[in-house]
Amino acid sequence: MAMELFTHAAGIQLRHIPTAGGGPALTALLGGHVDCSSIGPNVAIPQVKAGALRVLAGWGDKRLRCPARHPHAQGTRIQGRRILHLVRLFAPRATPPAAIKVLREATRKAVNTPEFKTALEKMETPITYLDADDFQKFWDTDAKRLIQGVRT
Repeated sequence: MAMELFTHAAGIQLRHIPTAGGGPALTALLGGHVDCSSIGPNVAIPQVKAGALRVLAGWGDKRLRCPARHPHAQGTRIQGRRILHLVRLFAPRATPPAAIKVLREATRKAVNTPEFKTALEKMETPITYLDADDFQKFWDTDAKRLIQGVRT
């Protein structure tokens, strides 16, 4: 979705080449099968450090934290809004409330540990934790924006 919104806002055409995730997308990029890709920092950063990839932009409203390694990487705002890559935790609708409570508490606890924060920092991956109610509000708003972006 981020790339689709980007192409619409930039007034360019890119062909969508679906892959089964960041690893296959990286392989396609490194193999010269695609010219650009939107992949997460955890997949891209090792290749950037090795000199095999160059960061062009980051999905967010701020410049990447390491300008020496990413001199061309600007934050990307489209139509005044930042574009995000989201990682979400879902459970089947029939999951018992007690199990949902345990999952939420465990996730909140894990996200707030120094080890988790340090690991994501090393991958240059910012994190914002939203519990279910706050995430639902974000989701509802973002879904409307994405639908509008695809229609344009």
